[in-house]
Amino acid sequence: MGEEGDEHGVQTRPKLTLLPLIALIFYEVSGGPFGVEDSVRAGGGPLLSLLGFLIFPLFWSIPEALITAELATSFPKNGGYVLWISSAFGPFWGFQEGFWKWFSGVMDNALYPVLFLDYLKHSFPILNSLVARIPALLGITVLLTYLNYRGLHIVGFSAVSLAVFSLFPFAVMSLISVPQIRVKRWLVVDFKKVDWRGYFNSMFWNLNYWDKASTLAGEVENPSKTFPKALFGAVLLVIFSYLIPILAGTGALRSNSSEWNDGYFAEVGMLIGGFWLKWWIQAAAAMSNMGLFEAEMSGDAFQLLGMSEMGMLPSFFAFRSKYGTPTISILCSATGVIFLSWMSFQEILEFLNFLYSIGMLLEFAAFIRLRIKKPHLHRPYKIPLETFGATMLCLPPSVLLVLVMCLASLRTLMISAIIILVGFLLYPCLVQAKNRKWTQFDGMKVAVGSDENREGESIESHEVADEVAVRLLAEQEASGTSAGIQKLV
Repeated sequence: MGEEGDEHGVQTRPKLTLLPLIALIFYEVSGGPFGVEDSVRAGGGPLLSLLGFLIFPLFWSIPEALITAELATSFPKNGGYVLWISSAFGPFWGFQEGFWKWFSGVMDNALYPVLFLDYLKHSFPILNSLVARIPALLGITVLLTYLNYRGLHIVGFSAVSLAVFSLFPFAVMSLISVPQIRVKRWLVVDFKKVDWRGYFNSMFWNLNYWDKASTLAGEVENPSKTFPKALFGAVLLVIFSYLIPILAGTGALRSNSSEWNDGYFAEVGMLIGGFWLKWWIQAAAAMSNMGLFEAEMSGDAFQLLGMSEMGMLPSFFAFRSKYGTPTISILCSATGVIFLSWMSFQEILEFLNFLYSIGMLLEFAAFIRLRIKKPHLHRPYKIPLETFGATMLCLPPSVLLVLVMCLASLRTLMISAIIILVGFLLYPCLVQAKNRKWTQFDGMKVAVGSDENREGESIESHEVADEVAVRLLAEQEASGTSAGIQKLV
């Protein structure tokens, strides 16, 4: 991942290669077993949790990863799914997708400082008080935001080191637990204690966000080959990082399912190996949450940068620091994290899952529509299924998304409706800002892929034969904006 000079002697930004991209996807989705304890509690025992992490990936993670691989290599630019939706349904819905997914991502990122402190409070009870908790949350957010500002390649290599460090104590714990494991303990389930809303929300959250890394596609070296390999490697890493610790913890201990709350793996480590393993797991939790925060913030910030380059947001969102990072976009995401981190783990989880579900349904619809609308779009990686098979591939995860949305509380429905309404109103406001030149917007069109593969050229250099305008409506379209939006809404 070295730096190369261009023809003018200016250094280009280092690109992400395979291993750092696997680590970033791993942290976008998982980061290790921290936070999966709720699946045991909500499932009334280990059986439903173990079955969930075996079955859910087949119907959810793998289809989402495959679709991400196809679309991210077809649209190898920053912005990811915003490009996909804009190409399929136009810029209005592309903007809505970007707004929903960004808001969901910021809410997701607000979980990690909270989860970090939930692990530490088992050893430092003072963190239960607001006097200590609020400064700690602010300090963690500021420190990790600065690391993100320093460069994506640093974040990528940091993620590799953090992943190794975070998973190693669980490998040790699993080996120590082998003599104590009793298979019958894995089969325990008390259906009277099952909290289906909490169970599905926990499962869904721990296995989603495979599409998030697509927002960094423009920063990846040779994305047409790197993305599919990275997604495949990350799927395996995520599944095993969940199953092995849960098998070890629930199989070796006689614990009540109600004890399995956020941070409980630290106690499991102490009961299996002693205080040294408890402290090691807590340190690993701290490092894992660093990686989760960095990966999520990178995805959120580069999504805003990509939307700015498309002309969907003011051009200052695309401003890069000397390290190549989108400074304003990072600050915007960090501010959202600070405002949301006062909420509880379960509250944040349910809100972000609902918004994420809406966005994913739109992505699946865009995937099918692009297969029909643009059959000759250059797809460096293509799922080996025809249109009918591709539609069937989207059906099981779509059913899961609808189920998660149906389980949402009335409060979640109301807040999500407000956020959606804000997105609908924000789009015409930005159109007005562009037309009246209240602020500067980029006016270029972004190449999204070509209809044929030109030998000897990289996908990024292809000219677009059937180019899609993924930008705000031009000045001459302003008169029809209001009517068009009313029709869409």
